[in-house]
Amino acid sequence: MPQTEKLPASFRDPSGFLFSRSGILYRQINRAYSMDYARLMDSGLYAKLTKLGLLIPHAESDQAPAESASAFKVIQPERVPFISYPYEWSFSQLKDAALATLSIQKHALKLGMSLKDASAYNIQFARGKATLIDTLSFEIYKEGEPWIAYKQFCQHFLAPLALMSFRDARLNQLLRVYIDGVPLDLAGALLPAKTKFNFGLLTHIHIHAGAQKKYSDNIVAPRKGAMSKQALTGLIESLEATIKKLTWKPAGTEWGDYYKNTNYADSAFEHKKQLVKEWTAEKNPNLVWDLGGNTGVFSREAASSGAFTVSFDIDPAAVEQNYRIVKKQKEQNILPLVLDLTNPSPAIGWDNAERDSFGARGPADMALALAVIHHLAISNNVPLTQLAEFFAARCKWLVIEFVPKSDSQVKRLLASREDIFPNYVREGFESAFSERFDIRKAESVRDSERTLYLMERKY
Repeated sequence: MPQTEKLPASFRDPSGFLFSRSGILYRQINRAYSMDYARLMDSGLYAKLTKLGLLIPHAESDQAPAESASAFKVIQPERVPFISYPYEWSFSQLKDAALATLSIQKHALKLGMSLKDASAYNIQFARGKATLIDTLSFEIYKEGEPWIAYKQFCQHFLAPLALMSFRDARLNQLLRVYIDGVPLDLAGALLPAKTKFNFGLLTHIHIHAGAQKKYSDNIVAPRKGAMSKQALTGLIESLEATIKKLTWKPAGTEWGDYYKNTNYADSAFEHKKQLVKEWTAEKNPNLVWDLGGNTGVFSREAASSGAFTVSFDIDPAAVEQNYRIVKKQKEQNILPLVLDLTNPSPAIGWDNAERDSFGARGPADMALALAVIHHLAISNNVPLTQLAEFFAARCKWLVIEFVPKSDSQVKRLLASREDIFPNYVREGFESAFSERFDIRKAESVRDSERTLYLMERKY
């Protein structure tokens, strides 16, 4: 009998849950949600949202439910190539996710439904667009009721966006600490006083935070009593207008202009791009992780083979620029994300199982580690043997660049510290990585002192 595994991330919703069977993802819909599901499908809302790319499509399945006592139906949703979390998104990604959520709510209201959840975790990036993945987030709209998800929307989207816009783009990392969204009183305290002269932020953060405190979180909208559909639509439009006005310019960081300040000759840069493209096409991976992707130049070479490529970088400005390119060029198989390899996303939430760690979302078929190894080994004192273990746990094929001490970038790292890295030489690098990988190719990067390797994991 095929093994069935209930996914821990979907335990909160009595309407249903996700489960995996024989490696295929399913969603069980419970009988308690049968009327809402029928309205979603019969009203035309499902068809409208899937056509617009705002809701992940699904097919109804004849698979047996995971828990038959409460089951109404089983559906098979389209699988997203890589699950990401809002604390890994750039400013514009979080903004687009917020606007997508509001757009979905506006479409739902027109067809007699409403979002009961406005969690940022329900949004993923599929085909380059912010897309709702929780089919069970809708409920039948009841005239006069306020938006039950209003507080959640403000905490998951508006508060972190305002902090990123007015304070620092890195403050979306608060979402790693507060899994249910940034508390509005905290956001209000951190925001500059001038935001109280912004009507939207005054209403939806400062006044909302005060009302939460006064009513002990018993309100879900900034007014008591019945709320007409017209008033509810006005609330959504007010949130939409507030978010659209929030901006952030990606500039002033070390890596945002990395390729403009590199020590590469043009010939070396083009040769490296050529090798990445050739080796990716040769191995034909389905999933590539570019670990240190910057603005995505080499991610795009990997993606040209058809691979879905997750382009990670520590710098939010570089990731923001990368995402803007994705949007401008309408790319569907590149996902830029913010990630610090020395402190990657951990498993968080209930029982440390609600949101997967970075490592648990792998392994990838192939990883790129270009101009990264010297930062990890020298700036962060990570031994080469541990680096080999790290990469072996995360990919089958590895394209990695060795940057020697004679390179100006490494000289810069060693300029203000003692050289305590006797093994950081090409021979030491190859010896350490040969314990976990077979070196299939080693190419000197033209007009440079760097070497690019193609390695295959041994076991």
